[in-house]
Amino acid sequence: MTLLTQLRMLQLASPSLPVGGFTYSQGLEWAVEAGWVTDVTSFKKWQQLQLEQVLIRLDIPILRRLYAAVFQHDVAAFRYWSAELIAHRETAELRREEQQRGAAMLRVLDGLQIAPEQPEWRQAIALSQLGGLSWAAGQWQLPLDQVTLIWSYGWLENAVMAGVKLVPFGQQAAQSLLADFSDELASRLPDAATLGDQQIGGSLPLMAIASARHETQHTRLFRS
Repeated sequence: MTLLTQLRMLQLASPSLPVGGFTYSQGLEWAVEAGWVTDVTSFKKWQQLQLEQVLIRLDIPILRRLYAAVFQHDVAAFRYWSAELIAHRETAELRREEQQRGAAMLRVLDGLQIAPEQPEWRQAIALSQLGGLSWAAGQWQLPLDQVTLIWSYGWLENAVMAGVKLVPFGQQAAQSLLADFSDELASRLPDAATLGDQQIGGSLPLMAIASARHETQHTRLFRS
């Protein structure tokens, strides 16, 4: 892997990437207010379920398919899997977040001058941040395993930082959580690569309830 490739991946993984990932809690804010998540232990259980059911069973398998569609120049498949991702987001808040992040990622690609010109590709990319990430990976020839790794770690970091603000807990606890989640992620990522099309998707009813309640939560730090 060249130094430039590594630098491109660091750029895509950077929290300074202006897509707003740090502004969403994915239901955690309401879970804290409801007393479902009250400390580091309960946060860890809450987030571990999301790692298993959302990241491993949904996001990473779909990212792999979007990546393949980019390299195969298959806009129909890319649009299909983008729509599939949106369909699996169980609340209006989660669907809106996905599309807001997708639109922001398309603006990033425009600024980097690697965005597509074809309307059908632009419309599909704007549906999700995963779509924009896959397109950037294609333009910069980034390896799939590394792309899934940077996405996964960014996902974990945003989640833990939301916990720091909301639960709350300190930075040392946050680093311990990241280390623990990274251990599990390293062992579970290979599973995401083995899922067939009909096996994609997870279910987290409590997260869906928390997200739906967050849409009308009166006092909030995070976007809806």
